[in-house]
Amino acid sequence: MNRLNFAHLPTPIEELPRLSAMLRGPHILVKRDDQTGLAFGGNKTRKLEFLVAEAQEQGARMLVSAGAVQSNHCRQTAAAAARFGFECTLVLTGNPPDRPSANILLDQLFGAQIVFVEDRADRDRVLRETFERAAQDGKQPYLVPYGGSSPTGALAYAYAMQELMAQNVEADWIVFGTSSGGTHAGLVLGQRLFGYAGKILGVSIDESEAWLKTHVSALASAASEKLGERIAFLPEDVLATDKYCRAGYGVFGEGEKEAIRLFAQAEGLLLDPVYTGRAAAGMIDLIRKGFFGRDETVLFWHTGGTPALFADRYADKVV
Repeated sequence: MNRLNFAHLPTPIEELPRLSAMLRGPHILVKRDDQTGLAFGGNKTRKLEFLVAEAQEQGARMLVSAGAVQSNHCRQTAAAAARFGFECTLVLTGNPPDRPSANILLDQLFGAQIVFVEDRADRDRVLRETFERAAQDGKQPYLVPYGGSSPTGALAYAYAMQELMAQNVEADWIVFGTSSGGTHAGLVLGQRLFGYAGKILGVSIDESEAWLKTHVSALASAASEKLGERIAFLPEDVLATDKYCRAGYGVFGEGEKEAIRLFAQAEGLLLDPVYTGRAAAGMIDLIRKGFFGRDETVLFWHTGGTPALFADRYADKVV
C-alpha cells in the first residue's frame, strides 16, 4: 500500500502519575495521537496518509466525506485536501450555525464546501448524491469513508500498533474511543501482526457492542487482505463496551465533564467532549469498579478532537 508521510510520528507516550494516584488504580499512560500534527491532530491523520495516497493513485481531484457538524474526521479531511491540492466537499449533519466555531470554522478556513443535512438518517443518501453529482461534473471525486473507516484507512492503525511496539512500552491494556471502527480494526489487526500481548478495549461512543464486534472483526479481516493473505477475525476477537454511550452521540454528560476536568487539572491534558471525554469517562469508571488490576498498566490512546472543546454547544458546559 502506498502511503504519504505527513503525520508527526511516532506520537509520544507519556506517564500520567497524578491521575494514576488520584484514581488509586492501575498505572496509566497516554499515547498522544492528538499530536499527529495536521490541523490540531487526531487519529484520522494516520488514516488520511493512506486514503489520500489512494485518492492520488486513482487520479482524484476532490475529496468527499461526511460527519457531524463538529466532526474531527471532516476537519482533518479538509486540511489534507488543502495540503495536497484537492477540492473538498463535506456533508455534515445538523443546521448551519449562526456563528461558526471550532471544527466547522476550521472546515471553512480550509476551503471546504459544506452541504448541511438536518437528519442523520438522510446523510448517506445526500452523501451519495453529492458524490455522484461531482462525478457527473467531471471533478473525479474520491469518497473518504465516514471516519476514514475502510480497509485502506484501518491499515494506519495496524502500523500504529507496530509503532507502539517499537516504543518498548509494556501495557496490559489499550483503552480508546471507538465508533466507525477503523481505528479499532487496525489495532486488532496490528495486535495479530506484531504480537501485542495485552488486551484492546474499545469504549463505544455511539454503537452497540454487538455491532462493533461484528463490524470491527469484518473490517480487520478485509484490511488484512491488503497486506497479503486474509486473516479471518471473529466477533469474539474484539473487545468493546457500550455501557457509556446510552445517552447518545454528542450528548455531554457528567461522566464526560468529570473526565475532562480530571485530565486537565491533574495532568494539564485536554480531552474532547464527544470521543476522548467519553472514552476516558468509561476508563475512569472501570478503574473505580476494579476492572483493571492495580498492578496493571493501562494505555489510554488519545485520538484527538480537542477543537470541539471550543464549540458553542460544549464550551459553557465544560467548566
